[in-house]
Amino acid sequence: MDSPQIRHRTHEDVLAILLGSACAALGVVLYQHAEILIGSTAGISLLISYATGWPFGPVFFVVNLPFYWLAWQRIGHQFTLKTFAAIALLSWLSWHIADWIEIGKVTPLFAALMGGALIGLGVLSLFRHRGSLGGFNILALHLHDRYGWSAGKVQLALDGLVMLAAFAVLPVSNVLYSILGAAVLSGILTLNHRPGRYTGVSRS
Repeated sequence: MDSPQIRHRTHEDVLAILLGSACAALGVVLYQHAEILIGSTAGISLLISYATGWPFGPVFFVVNLPFYWLAWQRIGHQFTLKTFAAIALLSWLSWHIADWIEIGKVTPLFAALMGGALIGLGVLSLFRHRGSLGGFNILALHLHDRYGWSAGKVQLALDGLVMLAAFAVLPVSNVLYSILGAAVLSGILTLNHRPGRYTGVSRS
């Protein structure tokens, strides 16, 4: 029997955005240290960062700009505003985490498993409070809401395209670890974000 909709209060949404963005930012930093890749627009931004040396945070913010129209038109203004806030926060956090902690050696396997899990939990937190980290997350959540498609499976399919592009920038071993991390992230979403299992609706 499906659970009734859970209406989130404003402070609950704010905390979810803060926590989800912080988890994802830490996961991205682990990925950067191991020079591996995540999917979606974060993966595109990491590829640009690896190829050019530009910082990930500002690149990620700019790459996501075209996706706000889809969010506004297809899902709603509350979702768009929450997504904008999450993207801005992740961009800022990932840019400044190095000022707060010093990370030494990070093996690609650890980064793929722990980084993928952190990003997956961050995205799940945002999904459950009607937000996302932009890009493919927006498309995956839209298809989930409209057609009941698994957000995790949609995300995995789109991420595969990003991984193919990664072969032009990263060593094969790094791409394989990236695929492992994408599988961890998508597994978390597939197991925990299903139609009828949990629906969060913000109070107006």
